[in-house]
Amino acid sequence: MSKPIYVLSGPNLNLLGVREPEIYGKETLDDVRTRCERRAGALGRVIVFRQSNHEGELIDWVQEARLEACALVINPAGYGHTSVALLDALKTLDIPVIECHLSNPAAREAFRRETYVSLAATGVVSGFGGASYELAVEAAAGLAR
Repeated sequence: MSKPIYVLSGPNLNLLGVREPEIYGKETLDDVRTRCERRAGALGRVIVFRQSNHEGELIDWVQEARLEACALVINPAGYGHTSVALLDALKTLDIPVIECHLSNPAAREAFRRETYVSLAATGVVSGFGGASYELAVEAAAGLAR
């Protein structure tokens, strides 16, 4: 069996559907998980889908992905703008890394326009709501071949 695609989500994404739905949409994180599982399955892949509000836990999962995953999709949320430690963990990977955002950070506040994660990412998908995750999974699956 091939290695899974890790799909990691950062802080506050557990509140999807209730937190600023005008920006992030009304889908829940479970809805997003279902989208990702369906897309991955159609591509002959499986995913490991996780969310944490804790920076260290995300870093642990990135480090785990070094050996266990064929690719990584990550929505770092606010940590994308603040976490050099997350960047350092991502830079240890030799698998495709797709940065994913529900909204379009480039069209929002100035501090959101750049992320540390982008420095380690193979590519970025943003601005398509829950479909951003699906598109990121598709990109990850294609790059992992």
